[in-house]
Amino acid sequence: MTLARLSAVVPGARDRPADDPLFALNREATERAAAGESIVNATLGTLSGEDGRLAVMPSVLETLACADARAAAGYAPVAGMPAFLNATIADLFGDGPLARQAVAVATPGGTGAVYQAVVNFLEPGQKLLTTSYHWGPYTGIARNIGRDAETFTMFRPDRTFDVEGFAGALDRHVDTQGRALVVLNFPCHNPTGYTLRQDEWRRVTEAVQHAGERAPVTVLLDVAYFMFGGQAARTWIDQIPALLKNATVLVAWTASKTFTQYGARVGSLIALHTDDAERTQIKNALGFSCRSTWSNGNHLGQRVITELLTQPELRRRADAEREELVDVLHKRIEAFNAAAEAAGLRMPRYENGFFSMVFVRDGERAAAKMREMGVFVLPLKGAVRVALCGTPLSQIPRLVDALAAGAAVN
Repeated sequence: MTLARLSAVVPGARDRPADDPLFALNREATERAAAGESIVNATLGTLSGEDGRLAVMPSVLETLACADARAAAGYAPVAGMPAFLNATIADLFGDGPLARQAVAVATPGGTGAVYQAVVNFLEPGQKLLTTSYHWGPYTGIARNIGRDAETFTMFRPDRTFDVEGFAGALDRHVDTQGRALVVLNFPCHNPTGYTLRQDEWRRVTEAVQHAGERAPVTVLLDVAYFMFGGQAARTWIDQIPALLKNATVLVAWTASKTFTQYGARVGSLIALHTDDAERTQIKNALGFSCRSTWSNGNHLGQRVITELLTQPELRRRADAEREELVDVLHKRIEAFNAAAEAAGLRMPRYENGFFSMVFVRDGERAAAKMREMGVFVLPLKGAVRVALCGTPLSQIPRLVDALAAGAAVN
């Protein structure tokens, strides 16, 4: 074999796709639109206004413009600015008991928070546990660092959450691995739009408590979209005290959706435990992973988000601007649900969040049919994901017509 034919890329990293399928679809949709074609692009998880342009919050842009450039140019502390970490904890838990049981580190968005959870709460070769429909990078993150992912069937035949399936899978993980890392993307689940109701949360919590009596169980709550779900979407917080009886709880917090700053890559992983010594262990482990992976986080982003979370007038303005965006999204959801029901589309319950999902015979073939009609969605196994966050109200009738055509493909 000649030297030119040898590859230095290790076997496990060869033959990987050059682009994420989602971003490849978005690129195709963008290119076709730029060429003059009428396109509905319901792919990316970014919120647009009714004009089709990316929605931004003026308070965030103004705070970015006024930031101390010299201070922001320096390194942030490895684990993140203490004021930023405290602000993200308080954003979820105020100054109550849960806040006093929490530690945090800064991460590059919610993705960095998921990475931290996988690398510190699973041994190499072990698997995280998540829903059968899930955000694809969960699996990629795990496999890229020598772990893997396993799923349980998300829905029962009546399209409610399969708590029994979850409990059985969790017990198997405890029995076979001696530990478990559960990743739950509620509320406002990506890709289904599903939000657990109180009785479902209660039974999930009971399953975690039972498994946690026999082995270490960690529950990662990826709540990237919860601020777009209304007050009902905050009920997950009420479950944490019960989860903490026999489990470690992690929360992936991100500014990407909350402050419409997807490119800033500002987030945190918040870890809760009832034991002081264990929280110190967790904090040290997470800080070591920061330094050993991305070293220091986005200093400018942390400073700006801290101000937006802690300065009363800025906080008031940001909350009001976000509520306007929530209202825009909810109007789309109402219109979409009504049109989808009239068209006979099969969907999980969808009340809030950026995405919904429609069940079809073949996700790839349905999405291909829709692309022929100039409508772009993300294909899944037996379903397609629809990004209502990026679909103006005026385009919903066309979107639903295309979904019906895709669902009819044999």
